[in-house]
Amino acid sequence: MRNPRAQGTSGWAHRFTALLAGFTVSACVAAAAQADLPPEDASGWSLRKETDNIRIYTIDQSDSSFKAFKAEAVLDTSMENLMAVMVNPQSCVEWVHNCTESYGFGEGDFHDRYAYSVNDMPWPVSDRDYVLRIRTRGDQASGEVVMDLNAVPARRDEVDGHVRVDRSDTLYRFIPEGDQTRMIWVQHTDPNGALPGWLVNSLLVDIPVRSMEELERVTRKERYQGFSLVYDETGQLTGVKPPSKSGDDAP
Repeated sequence: MRNPRAQGTSGWAHRFTALLAGFTVSACVAAAAQADLPPEDASGWSLRKETDNIRIYTIDQSDSSFKAFKAEAVLDTSMENLMAVMVNPQSCVEWVHNCTESYGFGEGDFHDRYAYSVNDMPWPVSDRDYVLRIRTRGDQASGEVVMDLNAVPARRDEVDGHVRVDRSDTLYRFIPEGDQTRMIWVQHTDPNGALPGWLVNSLLVDIPVRSMEELERVTRKERYQGFSLVYDETGQLTGVKPPSKSGDDAP
């Protein structure tokens, strides 16, 4: 956590890992992963904030004192650039608001991976850490890519000084719209422990707004250019391919 005398008060963000998983997850597993999230078209969503291209909604959760949020935005970037960021296991610290540490761990591949991250909380609240399972599916015909991120706290030992988040469910939906990409982000997280109301309210709005704005900027960095999406013979997403280096295609 940050001492306000040294670095100032800052917000907190849920870790939305920068790993991508594949379509091999069955429809039943994908549905179960999203079981704790409200539907994107639920009638109870309430608009909380609107910027030039981002809208933030919140909705009550019957089994939690914390609301879920939904963020919608049209990002001025391509699907390929976005996915290039998402497959980088350290990119969380580049775009997720106040993500201070992030890496992949354990066995896994493009289709099903795990990640650990730490997120800063304003002093004197303890920082939160996350252990997440990340799965992704994509369809070539529609161009849409969906990522499910779910807390699996028992997969790593707890760390002194951090509060382990044991309930967190997130959905990212990316939809191509020409040279732009529509992003829908639905999340419900119970950060554990007592948190002041002003902090909870600010998290639900500030995290997605600042993160989406930064994500759009990060996708324009040189290291995220030239990637392409790879599909199998059935049109399902199987990977994200980096640009070829000079000589890679030589016979």
